[in-house]
Amino acid sequence: MTPGDITVLLRRWGAGDRAALDELTPLIYRELREQARLFLRHERAEHTLASGALVNEAFLRMVEQRQAGFHDRDHFFSISSQIIRRILVDHARAKRREKRGAGAGHVEIDEAIRDPAGRSRDLVALDDALKDLAKLDPVQSRAVELRFFGGFSIEETAQALSLSTATVNRYWVTARAWLLRELQK
Repeated sequence: MTPGDITVLLRRWGAGDRAALDELTPLIYRELREQARLFLRHERAEHTLASGALVNEAFLRMVEQRQAGFHDRDHFFSISSQIIRRILVDHARAKRREKRGAGAGHVEIDEAIRDPAGRSRDLVALDDALKDLAKLDPVQSRAVELRFFGGFSIEETAQALSLSTATVNRYWVTARAWLLRELQK
């Protein structure tokens, strides 16, 4: 099935066609599992949120978003990256509360964001830094979110944000440097 087919199914589902959701579900699940897999491979080994639980929660939240009127496949998975980020950050905050503030869960940032020593970074700190970046440049923040939480390539990010790949590359380099600086504070 092509991305265009997914777009057609999303639009039919948005218009109330329940059969479209039935056709769409295995396709969505497959891509959501890939997003979860890409993200969770950067998690610490003892992370307590299983990829299946992450996918299920993201799927349920996406189904609730039907009224959002997904424009196409990229729009759908762009929103799913935001939802995955929110689920992971909420989970990390809950674990932090359980531990009464000590030793919040850490996430290793991929090669593009990880510092030279390869130290893992706190997911909550990354979320806070992304919020700060969004205040300065919402598009750069969104590009990081799509790349890191959504598993989008540079080309997919460019398409989702309606930008050139050169611009996304430039944003990625700039945002990566800014985030490294913020996370080292």
